[in-house]
Amino acid sequence: MRAGVHSLTDVQNKILQSHRRFTEDEIAPHANAWDQVGRVPREVVAAMGAAGYLGALIPAEYGGTELDMTEFGLLNEAIGFGCSSVRSVLTVHSMVSQAVTRWGNPDQRRAWLPRLASGEQVGAFALSEAEAGSDVAQIATVAENDGDGYVLSGTKRWITYGQGADVFLVFARHNGRHSAFVVGRDTPGLTVTPIDGMLGTRASMLAELRFDKCRVPRSALLGRPGFGLAPIAAAALDVGRYSVAWGSVGLAQSCLELSLGHARERRAFGGPVFDHQLVQRLITDMATGVSAARLLCLQAGELVQSGAPTAVAAVWMAKYWASTSAFRAASDTVQIHGAYGCDPDGSPQRLFRDAKVMEIIEGSTQIQQTMIARLVPYEEKRS
Repeated sequence: MRAGVHSLTDVQNKILQSHRRFTEDEIAPHANAWDQVGRVPREVVAAMGAAGYLGALIPAEYGGTELDMTEFGLLNEAIGFGCSSVRSVLTVHSMVSQAVTRWGNPDQRRAWLPRLASGEQVGAFALSEAEAGSDVAQIATVAENDGDGYVLSGTKRWITYGQGADVFLVFARHNGRHSAFVVGRDTPGLTVTPIDGMLGTRASMLAELRFDKCRVPRSALLGRPGFGLAPIAAAALDVGRYSVAWGSVGLAQSCLELSLGHARERRAFGGPVFDHQLVQRLITDMATGVSAARLLCLQAGELVQSGAPTAVAAVWMAKYWASTSAFRAASDTVQIHGAYGCDPDGSPQRLFRDAKVMEIIEGSTQIQQTMIARLVPYEEKRS
């Protein structure tokens, strides 16, 4: 059993280890190099498609693997263990897949889901704008009626895997109401501009999308007009939040294993660094944080799978604890490694930068603190 892997059933642990073998073969050895060049090779994304990972949330009738939510979470942990940038690609692709599965009409499902499941087409989630991050209701991109279609105008920013995606789920104002559109990359009027040099997840290939009178057919509308933010975006963001929570567990697990290995092998003052009590304290906090985060993610997965009314709060809590625990673990990993932790060719500094991003995306730490407090059950006592 891997260090710190607790609270999984034998079956779940076997699933996790199967995904970990894929990660250790195809992803982890290259993560630092991809971070430095700022790209995830399309071949790796194709390998995830061949393994069935891109079809994780797509029904089997469309070629998907149709994982339950706990299995999907374990997949995200395993990929997040190796590279948060690759896990980010899986996250946004899964958000698009979930949205088309749940809200698409039969023609849209037949058109998009088989290709999304196989990896022939990779999806990206286009919601954020320069003035609409956490406050997504402020999006300014507009969709106007144009004969038998729509014309999109506006700019999306910080779109994960925007540089490589084949299809975008785009949110825009239509007649004053938010609506969602499925837009192919090759649509005239759509310009994709790379955004490089971000703090973390540098290989996730962020981009700016500019829609300059970009005409899409009537069939591009997903769901009904006005369904854009609630429920389409809200449901997709819940998937993203859940994916990031599990990915943060994987990142923290990577920190734990890296720190244990270094502390036991590195010698200082006549013995292994691990023998120093303050280093043991850092590793203890790291291991406890990983285990607690995994428990919260497992609980969230079970509640989401069962459709429990408390599922939303559970996902928020899981993402909050897992992301903050991952950042603490990454910071302590750099500390344990000392100068080696700051080496630009090493993993600790990449994990540290990636972990900070986990505290921002899919609901910042501060937004989560506000939301979770509001979701805590309270029954007013009468005198």
